[in-house]
Amino acid sequence: MNYKALKDIADITMGQSPESSSYNEDRDGLPFFQGNADFGDVYPEERVWCNAPKKIARAGDILISVRAPIGALNYAKEECCIGRGLAAISIKDEAKRTFVFRLLKAKNEELNRKGTGSTFKAIGKNVLEEIMVPEVSESRQSECMVIMDSLETIMRDRKKELSGLDTLIKARFVELFGDPEKGTCKYSMRRLGDLAVKVSDGVHAKPMYTETGYPFLSVVNINKGIVDFTDCKYVSEEAYQKMIKSTHPEKGDVLYTKVGATYGIPAYVDTKREFCLYVSVCLIKPKHEEINSRFLAIQMAMPSIKHQADARIKGIGVPDLHLNQIKEFDVICPPRELQDGFVKFVKQVDKSKVAVQKALDETQLLFDSLMQEYFG
Repeated sequence: MNYKALKDIADITMGQSPESSSYNEDRDGLPFFQGNADFGDVYPEERVWCNAPKKIARAGDILISVRAPIGALNYAKEECCIGRGLAAISIKDEAKRTFVFRLLKAKNEELNRKGTGSTFKAIGKNVLEEIMVPEVSESRQSECMVIMDSLETIMRDRKKELSGLDTLIKARFVELFGDPEKGTCKYSMRRLGDLAVKVSDGVHAKPMYTETGYPFLSVVNINKGIVDFTDCKYVSEEAYQKMIKSTHPEKGDVLYTKVGATYGIPAYVDTKREFCLYVSVCLIKPKHEEINSRFLAIQMAMPSIKHQADARIKGIGVPDLHLNQIKEFDVICPPRELQDGFVKFVKQVDKSKVAVQKALDETQLLFDSLMQEYFG
């Protein structure tokens, strides 16, 4: 198969940040996109405009993130200003443009490997220019794109189903128990600290890791809302025994991320597996006679609790919630039988989520396999 460098079939424009004085939220000028944070599913989301742009992308251009995270992709919906976190790839032929968009998705790992920089990895124009694009017939391109478009549509629909089920849980919670932020709370509020036997966090200094042993979990193992042992660190028996003297996670406890960009995420401990924690994770041992642990974990994922965390968070560089601040959270505490009933409802919804997630994972595997076949 023959290949051509991307620079030979496309015009590549690297973004450049305009003067900050030209930024505005009054729709004066062109929509301004700085990087991956502005991206949506297909098109960037307009938040800021610029009336003195330095680098411009045209409608239909491929927008690619060139700074960490490298390789995120969107299309420009209209003429727009791009900052230094993005590059625009212009290809006149629509079929070829769509093919290259898919190719760039398949090369995400490769592009990230080529990133340079000690703090934030980035790629330059030369990396994009030298991407090799296979020369295939228009009919073959069209065939590939129809299949890939169909799979992406299915995956988007599955993700919307999952989001809809999460929304259902939140709506049902408000229906049954009210919304404290709107003054419609139907039951008494209690301080979290009064509903817990203990609120603590993990060790403040990283231990010596071992190849095997006891799992040592941090924010990255909790930030999906579950206790995830995938790719976790391990510590020795001796280190584990020292750690659990002050903070001993057990089945029925609730974990809560308290440090970093993903603070404010709860996870119910639904395992008897022994593990220990880093300081970035808070451990809550509820008073089980007063509050259902799962009910507490579910409630701590609600906007009313997250907003309380947002109001208390400290730290300019790395956000940090202190234990005393977490203890001060106001929690709705309805009668125990109502808590238990709501938990049963959520478990039923979770069964639907598992089925949808399985279908999504299967589609993703097929998508990845075809990406490798077409563009690998």
